[in-house]
Amino acid sequence: MEKVVAFIPVRGGSKSIPLKNIKPFCGKPLVCWNIEALERCLEVDQIVVATDSDIIEDVVVSQHYPKTKVYRRSAENASDTSSTESVMLEYIHYADLDDNIVFMLVQATSPLTQTNHFTEALELYKERNYDSMLSCVRNKRFFWNENGESVNYDYKKRPRRQEFAGLLMENGAFYINKVKNILEKGNRLSGRIGIYEMPEYTANEIDEPEDWFYLEDLMRRRILANCQKNIKLFLSDVDGVLTDAGMYYSENGDELKKFNTHDGMGFRLLRNAGIKTGIITTENTKIVENRARKLNVDYLYQGKREGGKLGVAKEICVKEGISLNEVAYIGDDINCYDLLSAVGIAACPANAVLQIKRIPGIILLKKRGGEGAVREFVEWLLCPDYEHSK
Repeated sequence: MEKVVAFIPVRGGSKSIPLKNIKPFCGKPLVCWNIEALERCLEVDQIVVATDSDIIEDVVVSQHYPKTKVYRRSAENASDTSSTESVMLEYIHYADLDDNIVFMLVQATSPLTQTNHFTEALELYKERNYDSMLSCVRNKRFFWNENGESVNYDYKKRPRRQEFAGLLMENGAFYINKVKNILEKGNRLSGRIGIYEMPEYTANEIDEPEDWFYLEDLMRRRILANCQKNIKLFLSDVDGVLTDAGMYYSENGDELKKFNTHDGMGFRLLRNAGIKTGIITTENTKIVENRARKLNVDYLYQGKREGGKLGVAKEICVKEGISLNEVAYIGDDINCYDLLSAVGIAACPANAVLQIKRIPGIILLKKRGGEGAVREFVEWLLCPDYEHSK
């Protein structure tokens, strides 16, 4: 597919909910939910957050997202009366985008949109050769007009909900089009339009305070609750995860490593929750052995082994009588790739390499290795409402 640019317009001047786009939503700035879902989407090459706000820019930049950049939109196209198309066109002209670039408008007010939604929609857009596409949900309500006439069903033969096709309703989550079409028509949609149908629970956008509370509840029940799988084993890498990946040496030439005490408490919390723990590293040092003993982990595997880290994890799973879907793992470099791609829940610290950050579904943590990244992941596993900014 041609290059894909995801475009997220966020103003600082929301009247109903001040600074809505960076207000914590289920413990994370609202705009970050879509950014992180797009960061994990392999089909998306670049993410552009268009804002007029210094505060919003600072929040986004501080996350160090590898595919994301901030564009400072003009005040003229950030007013209450400005159209979304106006800022889309402004950026397209500013960046001098190629006509064939796929331009995906993403709305931060739809935080329940997941990576798989973006991925499937882009794949469908390509397969069906649509000119443009929008996201919709299926609405099975019965509609009437002001003249007392039923619009989408025969009231004399009221259908059962299970047998009623309903209507497709625009949910505002995202729109896909080519740059060429947007420039020619001045609209996010044009030509042969395709529909990507999303789950019914994604029907609402955040416009008013009441929407906020409702969507937070949906996020917890529909998405976060599903993410918290029945994890029975927690595994961690060492260098770059439990440490800052630095190489320290004493005057005598002894190698030293810096660990974080907060991560130690994370391992204790896992044990208290009845979750087994382990450390897998390709290095082989007495330092790690001592740290593992201090952490009281159930498994410690050091040194290179046949099958790599994934092979070690499979071996542990056999001993425990569990599957890889019941394993959580945190790693940061390419030798962790296979295992991160195979486990039930995967996470990486903020300093992980780009190839790891792009693993579909991986949790991008805010903390760097050695700065409490493991503890952050543990808190997320044990408490869905945990705020990563703590």
